Amino acid sequence: MREWQVKRRERTRQLIELGGLVVKAGLVELADDDRATLYGAFLTVAAKLRGEEREQALVLWRRKGKRAFEMEE
Repeated sequence: MREWQVKRRERTRQLIELGGLVVKAGLVELADDDRATLYGAFLTVAAKLRGEEREQALVLWRRKGKRAFEMEE
């Protein structure tokens, strides 16, 4: 398989997995499948990660995410 095909498949898989997390978190239903609302929420998260509270937010969100994954097992 050509290198560009491999990279394309890897990117496609990544996008599908990330979309799955959005659904898994319940954001699609909570935002009534409003893409502008979801995008605005993501922009808010991105702004927080660019700010001074980046490390605190990452620690908190990683901990919550790990717990949620463990609860599903």
